[in-house]
Amino acid sequence: MGDTLHPMFTWGVGTSAYQIEGGIEDGKGESIWDRFARDSPMVDDGVIACDHYHRYRSDVALMADLGVDAYRFSIAWTRILPEGRGRVEPRGLDFYNRLIDELLGAGVTPWVTLYHWDLPQAIQDRGGWVNREVVDAFAEYTGVVADALGDRVTNWITHNEPWVASMLGYQQGVLAPGVTGWDNGLGAAHHLLLSHGRAVAEIRSRVADARVGLALDCRPVSAASDRPEDLEASVHFDGFRNRWFFDPVFGRGYPTDMAEVYERLGRWNPDWVRPGDIETIGTPIDFLGVNYYTAFQVSAGREEVDDSGIAPGHPALPGHTEMGWPIVPSALADFLVRVQEEYDPPSIIITENGASYSDAPDRHGVVADERRIAYLASHVAAVDEARSRGARVDGYFLWSLLDNLEWVAGFSQRFGLVWVDRQTLERIPKASFFWYRDVIASRR
Repeated sequence: MGDTLHPMFTWGVGTSAYQIEGGIEDGKGESIWDRFARDSPMVDDGVIACDHYHRYRSDVALMADLGVDAYRFSIAWTRILPEGRGRVEPRGLDFYNRLIDELLGAGVTPWVTLYHWDLPQAIQDRGGWVNREVVDAFAEYTGVVADALGDRVTNWITHNEPWVASMLGYQQGVLAPGVTGWDNGLGAAHHLLLSHGRAVAEIRSRVADARVGLALDCRPVSAASDRPEDLEASVHFDGFRNRWFFDPVFGRGYPTDMAEVYERLGRWNPDWVRPGDIETIGTPIDFLGVNYYTAFQVSAGREEVDDSGIAPGHPALPGHTEMGWPIVPSALADFLVRVQEEYDPPSIIITENGASYSDAPDRHGVVADERRIAYLASHVAAVDEARSRGARVDGYFLWSLLDNLEWVAGFSQRFGLVWVDRQTLERIPKASFFWYRDVIASRR
């Protein structure tokens, strides 16, 4: 199996700022997740999280032991610009400078994500992603970070999962900032995508040899039956969940079939799209990040139902992870081939893939998370299959290094290779940590 991999294939792990950092001191401003956690019935918040802000050196040492090539992490916008724009907080930049230097010293390449959902609350107070002004704010923030870190960071991801940020945050309101309404969701989606295109240009103007992309979460879909109404529902779900984001990123504009439906239902205002927007969104990227966890079967009446961002909080059923998500590795292989054939990205990076299981340390301190190992092994094999079928997949980032704050599910859902004790914050590598270390070593 190792012979199928290109010698430049990147093996990595990922995290995000709000989920692990804690450390709300040193001038950090309030984000929409800080406010949402305060005002909603969330059981956990990011005040401490995994305390990575203070423990980053030991966490980097774990990565060195794991043997990864790269570490994908996000920048907390409010550490850098506490009010979202204007005043720069040097202590925030200093933290990321120290983290990057620590990574490079350990032989781990940094991959920076600029936005992983933690919008400054000060910008949300002015409408957030629904207000077009946010595009300029994001470009300003991007420029500050690129100027500060671009001498050591080559790989940049503008946005993580804009579908989740817009549709779950602004249309359904189940994630921060808790806003509802189709006009809000689709407006936020457009500005997220537009700000991506603006950020690509900002980074390239500042960073020599920059490689820039974004991470789109995908939800492969099949029809529950061959009934015409179920087949039609699956096409609509694909447009709602995948094509609305993939198409414009690759210069095609918004899919016509979905735009017609959204306009007919009064959800989509074409006046949001100003001259030049589609061209900006479609600015060529150097790689496409694909986040994959599960696939859906869709029947008529459920063509716009994706509750996969909400953890049900029950033990894993057979063939499912503890998030309640079906385990379908074959769908990953098929989707990667589809993306290559339909959109022809120059490179595909698996920017997230992983599974939540709550296996805890036994009396000997061993975390025998065999179900996670089985999940990961089947999905790494799916990546191999996709590559053998022509998909240019050049990297795999496992989600996640640490058990972390899984948004509204708190710490009840554990995706990490490393167990984090909620009381002491002790890190204990799980069996999957050593499995992944062996996979990486064998593939070299």
